[in-house]
Amino acid sequence: MNEARTPEVPAGDGPTAAAGAATESLPVAAEAATQAATESETTLVVVTGVSGGGRSTVARALENVGYYVVDNLPQALMLDMAELAVKAGGAARRTAMVLDVRSRAFSTDLAGAIRELKDRGFSPRVVFVDADDEVLIRRFESVRRSHPLQGDGRLADGIAVERGLLEEARDQADVIIDTSHLNVNQLRRRIEELFGGEDARRLRITVLSFGFKYGLPPDADFVLDARFLPNPYWVPELREHTGREAAVSAYVLGQEGADAFVGTYADLVNATTVGFEREGKRYLTVAVGCTGGKHRSVAIAEELAARLRHAGLAANAQHRDLGRE
Repeated sequence: MNEARTPEVPAGDGPTAAAGAATESLPVAAEAATQAATESETTLVVVTGVSGGGRSTVARALENVGYYVVDNLPQALMLDMAELAVKAGGAARRTAMVLDVRSRAFSTDLAGAIRELKDRGFSPRVVFVDADDEVLIRRFESVRRSHPLQGDGRLADGIAVERGLLEEARDQADVIIDTSHLNVNQLRRRIEELFGGEDARRLRITVLSFGFKYGLPPDADFVLDARFLPNPYWVPELREHTGREAAVSAYVLGQEGADAFVGTYADLVNATTVGFEREGKRYLTVAVGCTGGKHRSVAIAEELAARLRHAGLAANAQHRDLGRE
């Protein structure tokens, strides 16, 4: 990174001129310090590796944990992209750049581009995905694709050419992941462990109340029907209130079977979260319905979300049709 330089004092101008020059340099130095701090706060990941190694899976996994991912970026533009990420601030504070053989149409000096990033004050983490030649050949044959660099030769020829081009970049990698014996879910979990942190890997649960008369939520993973409970609508003093209010909630949850209903589904959701997380699911929607989505489903959704949070899960209640009547 370029350092801010104090303007030179012309010979013979004396102390006053020197003081003025030093004062003028302060905004420049402050700007440089701010830039340095911002760059140090920007997390950059460079993803490269052999074709067929799993770069696309890595890119999707990084998106899952909150990275802004730029795919097929020409390596000649890596520094420009890093500086754009700094200027963008929070929206791109965590940026990943994915490079493959197509980007080498503009430049083949990936290792040099990485060194340039470091020289300018960035600290990119370089992830290199690799696999055995035999595995790569099977993967290409299974999708009936040719290797981007094989030309008129064999798959093995294209793989060999690419390995030669990537040799120096592989030597510079901070993380080398051999995907020969990893499936998609295992590779995704590996990336999330490296870059996501515990919070990013947690399943987030939305308990969504709704009214059946307005239709089922299309994104529901579980649908619960609370219409077996007495409807507060027929209680005059409760009709105009909602399931978020204490009187309605107490009425609904005090009905026979309500507590067992909530407890059973809380146990069910809790029992499935580990499996959903293992399979890469990050968002789960539990839909609770009643007739209009105002009383019973709202009270049940609030209580179910509270019990899931008490069990240590990341859960919140939302109400799709509340206020719709």
